[in-house]
Amino acid sequence: MKDKTLGAYNIHDLREMARRRLPKGVFEFVDRGTEDESALRNNRAAFERIRFKPRTLVDVSDRHQAITLFGKKQPMPIVVGPTGTAGLLSYGGEVAIARAAAAAGIPFTVGINAMTSMETIAEQAGGRLWFQLYMWSDRTLSHQIVERVKGIGFEALIVTVDGAAPANREYNHRNGFDVPIRFSARNVADVLSRPRWLVEVFLRQLLVTGMPRFENYPPEVMDGLMARTLKKSILKNDSLNWDDVRVLRKLWPRTLMVKGILNAQDAVKAADCGADAVIVSNHGGRNLDGSPAPIDMLPEILDAAGKRLTVMVDSGVRRGTDVVKALALGAAAVLVGRAPLYGVAAAGEAGASRAITIFREEIDRTLALLGVRSVAELDRRYLLMPGASAGVEAEPPAHSLRRIS
Repeated sequence: MKDKTLGAYNIHDLREMARRRLPKGVFEFVDRGTEDESALRNNRAAFERIRFKPRTLVDVSDRHQAITLFGKKQPMPIVVGPTGTAGLLSYGGEVAIARAAAAAGIPFTVGINAMTSMETIAEQAGGRLWFQLYMWSDRTLSHQIVERVKGIGFEALIVTVDGAAPANREYNHRNGFDVPIRFSARNVADVLSRPRWLVEVFLRQLLVTGMPRFENYPPEVMDGLMARTLKKSILKNDSLNWDDVRVLRKLWPRTLMVKGILNAQDAVKAADCGADAVIVSNHGGRNLDGSPAPIDMLPEILDAAGKRLTVMVDSGVRRGTDVVKALALGAAAVLVGRAPLYGVAAAGEAGASRAITIFREEIDRTLALLGVRSVAELDRRYLLMPGASAGVEAEPPAHSLRRIS
């Protein structure tokens, strides 16, 4: 009988399996942060600073973790967030993760930098699909993508706003994983050290569809990863402003989210511009080093704008306990990014499914040990925040019980 655990009992196990399978340059692109990686480390430390205040002798035999998000019920409180490298980790990696998400009944976010087209993912995976958008200086290119996403029927659009300048990821330079990719003795040796990945992922991609490229870009800028024009084509827009969000609100008739919010004033502005939701995020510690951990900023943002829009959070999430902490603070749901990537790198669709299952099992166990029967019961009274007294049990803000949007 096949071992459905794959020998992975937590997300760290999947990460280690991915590290052993992938070339160093590819793995570090997924795994690491930016500059001194202080934001990356602090994302984890912030979760670990929060402690639980469990209740005992509560009948938790009939418990569940279902939530209702944007009017649709889903069996667990996570969403697969946008990433752009799954196609380099496993052949057809985006479709594999999307299928795993669909099987679990949770949304999957197609990143604009995905190496599989949104049409292919919709056709081959189905499920609840969201799309993540960056803006180009030529706004018409981005607006064309919005129309394309709308026509396919995606249920939500996420505009990522925390990339005004390219991040300084020095390890990519050292590993020869810059864009466009250039072959060197170092990265060739790196790739050859992982022959299974070379044959099953990269060479298979070359033989079937050619050089990997960003399939969701407009045709005018859709270049292969080695094309000389690629660096210019992927430059994001440092003139992006709130008027662009207002325009997107007019163009997009369904759920609109703003991702990359770390300031309460920006959450209020997003609500003013008609956004339905914000995602509190520091890009997984991959953009501005020294930025605060999103979980630390979540209460302030909820207090400022939680009654006006749905607030979700990502960055640094590795355990079901992390998810429960975010929900108890008042988040409507939690986005996970690296964890499904580790899974798909380790074992394709089965690995992505295993990552989701690990979260489900850990969330369920945490609820039971907290003395909680459902996610709707969670609030800040179940948490001991850094510096707080364990003996104080304050009434939670009203929005911390908000689960339906």
